[in-house]
Amino acid sequence: MEHTRHVPAEARFDAGKSTKADLFRGAGLFAGLNCFEPGQGQRVHAHAGADKFYFLASGKASMQVGDEVFDAVAGDIVWAAAGVPHGVLEARERTIMLVAMGPPPG
Repeated sequence: MEHTRHVPAEARFDAGKSTKADLFRGAGLFAGLNCFEPGQGQRVHAHAGADKFYFLASGKASMQVGDEVFDAVAGDIVWAAAGVPHGVLEARERTIMLVAMGPPPG
């Protein structure tokens, strides 16, 4: 089993839509990348029974958690508790987000 990943090397971008890349999946935790070109986003959604965080490895994006809308920048970590709606409204520049959920999605 591999225990390391180099985030910039795993990032993939598509001009037509945001992309996702799985990094690790265990019984109790999932970690992956969400990559966005400027203007791309992720619909607001919620995960019943799973907390989630986003760590912005690079870039800047308008995000929503619950009723709060804000800009997050490289170096920020954003947390959404289980059941709380969250999403990426719009990437303001090319953005790489490390995402992690526990327990892993479906």
